[in-house]
Amino acid sequence: MKPFRIEIPQAKLDDLHRRLENTRWPDEVPGAGWARGVPVGYLKELAEYWRGTFDWRAMEARLNELPQFTTEIDGANIHFVHVTSPEPDATPLLITHGWPSSFVEFLDVIGPLTDPRAHGGDPADAFHLVIPTIPGFGFSGSPAAAGWDHYRVARAWKELMSRLGYRRYVAQGGDWGMMVSAELGLADPEHVAGVHVNTLLTFPPQDPAELADLSEVEAQRLNKLMYFDRELSPYFNLLATRPQTVAYGLTDSPAGQLAWIVEKYWEWAGSQSAPEDSVDRDLMLANVSIFWLTATASSSAQLYYESVDRTSQNIAARLGGPWNLTMPAGVAVFPHDVVLPLRRLANGVLPTITHWSEFEHGGHWPALEVPDLYVQDVRAFTRSLKQDD
Repeated sequence: MKPFRIEIPQAKLDDLHRRLENTRWPDEVPGAGWARGVPVGYLKELAEYWRGTFDWRAMEARLNELPQFTTEIDGANIHFVHVTSPEPDATPLLITHGWPSSFVEFLDVIGPLTDPRAHGGDPADAFHLVIPTIPGFGFSGSPAAAGWDHYRVARAWKELMSRLGYRRYVAQGGDWGMMVSAELGLADPEHVAGVHVNTLLTFPPQDPAELADLSEVEAQRLNKLMYFDRELSPYFNLLATRPQTVAYGLTDSPAGQLAWIVEKYWEWAGSQSAPEDSVDRDLMLANVSIFWLTATASSSAQLYYESVDRTSQNIAARLGGPWNLTMPAGVAVFPHDVVLPLRRLANGVLPTITHWSEFEHGGHWPALEVPDLYVQDVRAFTRSLKQDD
């Protein structure tokens, strides 16, 4: 394992600024707002902020305050953040990001999770944090060979935790991080004490009679799932079938990369008029910058192509569930997420659920949007594991 520091060459930043300044902007249908995608006026202003105001060097220094490392596992370079707690009895916690994300998503929760004493919490709730970067993303870079699906990522995380000497740990994640965490529970049941997720997909049963007594809230959640399938899922199908084609525009145009990711912040969080309603602008741009500066639009998209079973018509089967874990599972539901699970169907996906929380705020990126609630629920779930022991 080698210590790692982020050191982006100035030439890459100068190139980014030149490309932003010379962006060729499309026209748009007057008055369309966000209905047809990211509005030109909004993106122009955000791109100019990225070019002229956002301070990558200041963000780089902030990121480099975290202890970062790289190691080779199964032929891939793995970048990870490893923050140990000052509390000797802290619980090891492995957090996996999703797409389009990076370890930037967890910046605001690292302190409270690792050092609750310094943040007004109970020292008994402390964690040793391991936040790896999925191969193909960010500073892990592109794998040397194909085949890196979420199953293989989970096996790599098992090896990583073994190398770090953690014999009992909790796995947490949302989006792809949910699936990696669940697969990690299957791959390493002797060492994973529990799996906590903030994303869970539950699909309607084949028999309509089972849905006859749906509550109003449950019906709304199923409608939201159908809306995602109808209106918001084309990105998923595109990345699962033609990730290379879309990568050319994203790798060549920072404005294109910006729009591609910012749209997800708009649709998947509790945004009203702009993504910044839910997510800090500089943290959002830090995440976009990592994708751009590491040129990982293509390699990160390959996770969809590698992981999704395109031979199945059943979307649940295409994603690999259900996960028949042997350890307890916890689910945190944030109301503005892109899809929301039904509790009555959840045990068909994660049969060992012992902890279920529903919140009034937050969306797809709770560690970014509502860090206090995210920390609260991870602590509560882990506390329940200790009680079971």
